[in-house]
Amino acid sequence: GILFNTGAGQHILKNPLVVNSIIDKAALRRTDVILEVGPGTGNLTVKMLEKVKKVIACEIDPRLVGELQKRVQGTCLANKLEIKVGDILKTDLPFFDACVANLPYQISSPFVFKLLLHRPFFRCAILMFQREFALRLVAKPGSKLYCRLSINTQLLARVDHLMKVGKNNFRPPPKVESSVVRIEPKNPPPPINFQEWDGLVRIAFVRKNKTLSAAFKSSAVEQLLDHNYRIHCSLHNTVKVLLHYYILFLRTVTHILTFIREIPENFKITEKIQTVLKDTGYSEKRARSMDIDDFIRLLHGFNSEGIHFS
Repeated sequence: GILFNTGAGQHILKNPLVVNSIIDKAALRRTDVILEVGPGTGNLTVKMLEKVKKVIACEIDPRLVGELQKRVQGTCLANKLEIKVGDILKTDLPFFDACVANLPYQISSPFVFKLLLHRPFFRCAILMFQREFALRLVAKPGSKLYCRLSINTQLLARVDHLMKVGKNNFRPPPKVESSVVRIEPKNPPPPINFQEWDGLVRIAFVRKNKTLSAAFKSSAVEQLLDHNYRIHCSLHNTVKVLLHYYILFLRTVTHILTFIREIPENFKITEKIQTVLKDTGYSEKRARSMDIDDFIRLLHGFNSEGIHFS
């Protein structure tokens, strides 16, 4: 009797075979605490409650919260269910071992990165996405779907496409096909400043078919990097006097002064950017064909010259 709000992504997974398949692929353990986002009426929730220690279900719609509570009320499963009411993107994530969810599709991207930047680490996430979004997550260099989302996700996690799910498995049916994806965070994560990384990747993928030399000639990009470069240099120069006296004491003036950057009067950020691109060998490369190692080398090349992206 509930009128589902499709505008808010309320498409209830109704096929028990798909529900069971998702649970099997999650490899749930009796000791697990599971995070579920968008439990709806609880078709997936109840099946998980039978297999794990606890399910923390996050739901924004009070009507569906009431339905879920009624479904387990008076059963042995009730004390294993914790319901959090509110917007998952605006709240801190609790501790959990795995995340299993049929997500509202409009929060897919922000929720994935909220998950991947969450600490402490979780074991894995089994998530339902719109088909095209799922294929972007797993896309490789050279693919038409390869994009900033692909490389950012794959930097932080191993991502696998598990299965396709047709629109008729939902009530009401969505307008798009769906897929289930497994995300396993890399632990430990790569030793990279993610804000810096994302700043570089964002510039490169704005026009992923352009050469990097062309992509970095945008006036907005040059202004940003010039601003960041001047801040970087000023931070070095504010400690110049202290360093000077300290290095005199250590009798290593020549060595330490190499760390102090001064901006020449005729400095142009355009020339410095293009020099870095040529020296690293990526001037004529295109983002669409570059992998994670390529971007790591490029980021290191820029950073070693004092150019930062955050």
